[in-house]
Amino acid sequence: KEEACSMAWELLTEVYKIPKDRLYVTYFGGDSSLKLSADEECRDIWLHLGVPASHVLPFPLKDNFWEMGDMGPCGPCTEIHYDHVGGGRNAAALVNQGSPDVVEIWNLVFMQYSREVEGNLLPLPQHHVDTGMGLERLVTVLQNKRSNYDTDLFTPIMDAIHKGCKGPRYQGLVGDADVGRVNMAYRVVADHVRTLCICITDGIYPGLSGAELVLRRILRRAVRFSSEVLHAPPGLLASLVPAVVEVLGDVYPELTKNADQIMDIINENETAFLSSLKRGRRIIEQTVQQMEPSTNFPAEVAWSLYGNLGFPLDLIDLMLEERGISLDSAAFNELILEDAKRKAGGPQAGQLEHTNTHLNVHLLAQLRSDHVPATDDSPKYAYTLRQHGQYAEFSPCQATVLMLYRDQSLQKEVGAGQCCGVILDRTNFYAEQGGQASDQGYMIRLGQQDILFPVKSVHLCGGYVIHEVTAVETLRVGDQMQLFVDEAQRLACMTNHTATHLLNFALRHVLGDSTEQRGSHVTAEQLRFDFNVKGPVTVEQLQQVEQVVQDVINRNEAVHTAEVPLTLARRVQGLRAVVEEYPDPVRIVSLGVPVESVLACDSEAAMQTSVELCCGTHLLQTGAVEDLAIISERQFVKGISRIIAVTGGQAKQAREVGQYLAMEVDSVSLRMKQRNTSILEMQNLSKEVGQLTKVVNSTAIPQWQRKELQMILKALQRTANTTIKKMEVQQAEEKAQSLLAKHSNQPVIIDTVPADSLSILMKVVNQLCDKSPGTSVLLLSPQASGEVLCACQVSKNCFPVFSATDWAVAVCTQMEGKAGGSPIVAKGSGNAKGMQGALTTALEFAQSKL
Repeated sequence: KEEACSMAWELLTEVYKIPKDRLYVTYFGGDSSLKLSADEECRDIWLHLGVPASHVLPFPLKDNFWEMGDMGPCGPCTEIHYDHVGGGRNAAALVNQGSPDVVEIWNLVFMQYSREVEGNLLPLPQHHVDTGMGLERLVTVLQNKRSNYDTDLFTPIMDAIHKGCKGPRYQGLVGDADVGRVNMAYRVVADHVRTLCICITDGIYPGLSGAELVLRRILRRAVRFSSEVLHAPPGLLASLVPAVVEVLGDVYPELTKNADQIMDIINENETAFLSSLKRGRRIIEQTVQQMEPSTNFPAEVAWSLYGNLGFPLDLIDLMLEERGISLDSAAFNELILEDAKRKAGGPQAGQLEHTNTHLNVHLLAQLRSDHVPATDDSPKYAYTLRQHGQYAEFSPCQATVLMLYRDQSLQKEVGAGQCCGVILDRTNFYAEQGGQASDQGYMIRLGQQDILFPVKSVHLCGGYVIHEVTAVETLRVGDQMQLFVDEAQRLACMTNHTATHLLNFALRHVLGDSTEQRGSHVTAEQLRFDFNVKGPVTVEQLQQVEQVVQDVINRNEAVHTAEVPLTLARRVQGLRAVVEEYPDPVRIVSLGVPVESVLACDSEAAMQTSVELCCGTHLLQTGAVEDLAIISERQFVKGISRIIAVTGGQAKQAREVGQYLAMEVDSVSLRMKQRNTSILEMQNLSKEVGQLTKVVNSTAIPQWQRKELQMILKALQRTANTTIKKMEVQQAEEKAQSLLAKHSNQPVIIDTVPADSLSILMKVVNQLCDKSPGTSVLLLSPQASGEVLCACQVSKNCFPVFSATDWAVAVCTQMEGKAGGSPIVAKGSGNAKGMQGALTTALEFAQSKL
């Protein structure tokens, strides 16, 4: 505490030369409900540093006790505030009062406690100081400005906004002085576009949940202020990205690199939101028109606007307020509550699954204080190749139970039938990390070969590998266990993990070195790989990627691994995925080239193969992958594509299914080209194309082949629809000519005619009316099923006295059926038993109107 406070005071007053009389410090004044006394130690430190007593101020829990959430590390804090006015006045009364003239610039949090689930505070085993200063606020002080937005961190962005919207310049006005909220809009847009740039370049994209949802709302708020307050044209937000890059590009070099992608994502989301705004306004207008006077706006409609269209709640309130209408707040709050409960259900369910595998900070401290050593998990890498390339059995591992974990506490014994976490001195199980799913398997107690303790999942926590185990019999600390990994599942994970490295290498080889991994997940069933991409991946590129992978598989290259110091690893040219999170030393996985070779000075070997930092388990030869098929590739956000791939037998099966479907598509294509096909046959072929399209879309086949088949099927569907339409028109013309000859020069034609569908019947009616403009027509077509189809069209000369809808309804009602349409054209159906009566009704109705 003393060192942190001293350094903060020295930096502000001696390095930055901020006048001491303008600085005020606060400390925690205690809280009787939590039985926490005032932090007098902190107060005395500041007084000892020479801060006047009148500038050292105690504050309660809400101001000077810092917590990051409902649970986790927390503690009292001390803050340094700056008085922008100065002039010898005492501004103590304005500290923590929301005054824009007296603002906090530095906070030092003393991490002393952990807030538990029940809400109580427990002392942390180790104490830390979490210190942070607001960069913008410090710059404001040093540049002698009154607001963050007046500093050179923001002025280039403000200038770009003014240039883009061509409205009044930013004047720094707030509150009532800010007429039309124009200055507020400047601040919102500038602040939000910085957030968008940093988040997007860091791999967070506007989406529908979690941080992505927050970013989506930030973007939409910025768009709304830009379009509705600043009256800027679409695209303003993205046009500000170069200004953000100018200000922040030196310290965030990835901004410069990803500027185009950031602009694309912002533009794409802005276009979608502006479209949603238009739709939302129409929905509100329609709903208001249908509402009874003096009623509240329906909560369900507002919730749909908010949840489905991303319509901001404050905008809904504003639009309703303009119309003198209020939202049904009670019902809306109920919907919010239901949604919160639903969302809470998911994560809680997930948390319950791992309640026995996640240790909190206190339990980790207890394990260390009890001298329980971290788990040695190096045996997870202990497997070798047999003479003919088959993997030997994964050697069982003998271990001792060091501690058991259940019900959020460490235990020495767990009874039969209970699920618990088991901490061993060593293990050959792989704990979930690095994108690879954990091992499964079982353990047995030495001397009890017939009793298996199933291992459901394995997790790493603070150096301890925790096995989620069902205790079929009582388990105790000190028990000697033998561990057996599920070999099939492990080998499948190893295969898919090595295949992931192959895929990463192949993508860079085909799409270029700018292609970078953005995430991956490996299970026994499949692998998922996310990467940045400038445009859509073509069929040819997907085939090339698979071929590059297949070439390495066919060469059956050795997979080399070694642990090396991180500083040494960073020198490797072309090394994939070097980030700060990796431990030191790091594990290098190199395909085909020994690690010593890629580490050699000036070696370019890593540029020609896959070399990555990875803690996962891998094959020893690439040939064991056998095959890789990319079964899905899509852009789940602009600029980021996601691949799903399978290996081995699954890849072979995907290719076989793909070939079968290709043959089915060829068969339909050939049958469609045959002449003398009837409408019914063509309609059946069209249905077959539709069913094949569904199968092709949903079945695991190579993605390049899926795209090819989708293009062919789409063309076939167009051909079928066009052919059916032409055949229907031709058939309708023939029937219409026959009826015209039969009913020449009559003002009304009422008759029956054979027609395979209502579509054809409507075309016959249309043809008759086109050829005889003054005639009104109603036709019935009995079907083999006993149904009678009805179609009619009234001459425009008879409108509005004679209505086609009324005519069709009268006729179909006679046949115990239904009808509908417009005053000019209508259609319906009924029962064949009433057809003769319907014809009489049709004539009588027409005569009564003409």
